[in-house]
Amino acid sequence: MNDLRRPTGYLFSLLGLILLVYGLVSPEVRAPLAPTVNVNLWCGLTMLIFGGILLWLSFRAKS
Repeated sequence: MNDLRRPTGYLFSLLGLILLVYGLVSPEVRAPLAPTVNVNLWCGLTMLIFGGILLWLSFRAKS
């Protein structure tokens, strides 16, 4: 049976990387409800970490 954590980890890692880069490149873009917080940066970092954990767990289970 295939492990669903691997494609999900790739998806979250890719989307997190895109958001993280966008948050770093254009820090002046802010959410209207949180003008002092760079939401793209923090959400991208969180998604990247979550995707990395899923990938780590899927590769750890195979060995």
